[in-house]
Amino acid sequence: MAAERSTADILDAAVHVREAARSATRGAAGVDAVLTALSEVVEYDHASLARWDPLRRRHTTLAGSYPDDATEYIETRLHHDPVFPVLRTPAGGGLWLRDVPRPLLAASPGFREVLSPLGIEDGVAQCLFAADGRYVGMLNVSTRRPRRTPDPARAVVTLLTDALAAAVDPRTAPADAEPVRARPAAGPAPARPAAARREPDGPRPGGLSPRELQVLAELTTGRTNREIAARLYIAPRTVGTHIEHILAKLDLPNRAAAAARAAAWGIAPRD
Repeated sequence: MAAERSTADILDAAVHVREAARSATRGAAGVDAVLTALSEVVEYDHASLARWDPLRRRHTTLAGSYPDDATEYIETRLHHDPVFPVLRTPAGGGLWLRDVPRPLLAASPGFREVLSPLGIEDGVAQCLFAADGRYVGMLNVSTRRPRRTPDPARAVVTLLTDALAAAVDPRTAPADAEPVRARPAAGPAPARPAAARREPDGPRPGGLSPRELQVLAELTTGRTNREIAARLYIAPRTVGTHIEHILAKLDLPNRAAAAARAAAWGIAPRD
């Protein structure tokens, strides 16, 4: 069985999220790089960062990997969902799916029509507020696998909300910033350059997370864990943990077999 990430790994990953958020606010990287970094804190199947437009009264997705119908719901209907007033409470700290009262879930079109058909079992919806109290957007993270308890990632996501809010706040965004519909595993911005060239159509193969796909792509080059870590801005021990997860999920004996599988799928790192 693959080893769980330690609290130290998660905290180390949180630093990278903050670095990516700062780069996004400076225009040195896109918001998609923030989601890619966030996959090191909490592994997910789908995620998005959306900005709230107070004039149009809707969200705009800046980066995300949800299917189109789910993205449309987040942008145009989520703020009418019965769950949203609970999320919008500034002191609420984010709402994890397993903590939502069953009656509220039953009343939520977002759960019935969007999350449930995707097989989502866990995740968090976190409203984001600027330092002056303005509501600026939200983070949505969804996974098909229940998370362990206790889970340090839950607290870390809450601690990252100020950085995430700055990344989506139009008052701190570069003037030429453009929203993108990015699949985080398909290629981070230049500040975090190494990512898979493409993903096979449909769901991510083998249930791999975005970061696991990036590591899998790097294995095709024969690089060492330390070299992969330098390219992905993570710790070498984190690379080792991801390789363990990859081998377990794909039922492969070693990294050479994983590299062969990646080549068969047409996955390779960006230069």
